[in-house]
Amino acid sequence: MSNAVEFHKVSRRFGAVTAVDDVSFSIAAGETVALLGPSGCGKTSILRVIAGFERPDHGTVSIGGRDVTALKPYERNVGLLFQHYALFPHMTVAENIAYGLRHRGTDRREIPDRVEAMLALVRLQGFGSRRPHQLSGGQQQRVALARALATRPGLILLDEPLSALDAKLRQDLRAELKQVLAAVNSTAMVVTHDQEEAMSLGERVFLMQAGRIVQVGAPSDVYGRPGSRFAADFMGRTNWIEAQVTRRETGLARALSRSGLSLTVPDCPSDAIDICVRPENIILSTAADADPAGMANSAKGRILNVALLGSTRQILVETASGEQILVMQANRVGDGLGPGQAVTIGFPVDACITMPSGNATGLAASL
Repeated sequence: MSNAVEFHKVSRRFGAVTAVDDVSFSIAAGETVALLGPSGCGKTSILRVIAGFERPDHGTVSIGGRDVTALKPYERNVGLLFQHYALFPHMTVAENIAYGLRHRGTDRREIPDRVEAMLALVRLQGFGSRRPHQLSGGQQQRVALARALATRPGLILLDEPLSALDAKLRQDLRAELKQVLAAVNSTAMVVTHDQEEAMSLGERVFLMQAGRIVQVGAPSDVYGRPGSRFAADFMGRTNWIEAQVTRRETGLARALSRSGLSLTVPDCPSDAIDICVRPENIILSTAADADPAGMANSAKGRILNVALLGSTRQILVETASGEQILVMQANRVGDGLGPGQAVTIGFPVDACITMPSGNATGLAASL
C-alpha cells in the first residue's frame, strides 16, 4: 500500500525567507500526524504546499502514490479545515456542508443523505437549518469538520483547528475531533503550535524549527526523548542543570553541577553536559521525611513559590547548593506547603535526559 502523503526534498522560499527547507517525510494511509512548532517555523507553508495553494520551488509532493506537485487545489482529493472555519454566513449549516459536494459534481439525489450522515457524525442532528451566527464556537468547528469530510477526501488537513476556542472547549473538542477522525479512518495532518493538542491528536509528531523537521516520533518519544534542547523546551516545562562528568560507569555517569550538586545520570559522550529533568518526574517531601525512596538523586532545599494551576500546582524549590528546581504535582488541599518551607526533592536516573552542553540538534541519551 502506498503512503497517503509523500514529501521529497521540498523547499519553498518567499523572497529571502526559506519557509520550507529541503523537507522529506511520509504519512501512512489512515494515520494522523501532528505538525508542531512555533509561529513562523513553516508549518502552514507545508500544509499549503500539500493542499496546492503554494507551489514548491524544489521537490515533489505525492498523494496516494500520485505526483500532485503541479496540480491545482481542486484537482487534489484533499479536505481542509481552516483556523477560523471559513463558514459561509449566508448559508445554512446544511448548505455549508453540501457546498463541496455540489461543486464536485456529486449526484444531487445523494447530497441530502450525505449531509445528514455528516451531521450525525459530528453530533449536530437537527442543526441543518441554522446559520453559523446561531451556533457556538464549538458547533461551528464541528460544522467545518463535517464540510471537510463530506467529500470523502483521501486526506484532511487541519490548520490550528482549535485555536479559536477557549481553553475548556479546546479540551472537550480535542477528544471529539480524534473520535471523528478515527470513525472515518481518514488520513490527517493537524498543524498546531499547541504541544498538548499535538500529543493528544497525533499518532506521530513532526516537530519543526526554522523550516526543517528536527524530530519525528510517537508523542511519548518526542516528549520523553527529545533530540535537542529546543525539542525538550518546546515540548514542555523542563529543569536544566549544567554539569561536568566526574566518573563513568556502565551506562551511567557521575556528574557535578556548577553549584556543586552531585548527580547520577545516563552516560553522555561529552564531559560538559546539560541535564533535563521534567518537573512531574521530581518527588517532593517535607524535610522531616526521609529522602525520597529509591531516588539516585536527591537534595534538600526550601520552597520559593507555589503556583496553583487547578488540579496541579508548580512548586519552585531552591536547593542548598543554589539550584532552582521546578516541581509539578497534583494539587493537595490543606497540606500547608508554602514559601520558606524546608523540603527534600528527589528524582531517579531514568528521569534525566543528558546531552552535550549547548546541544542544539544532537540526539539525547536516556535510559
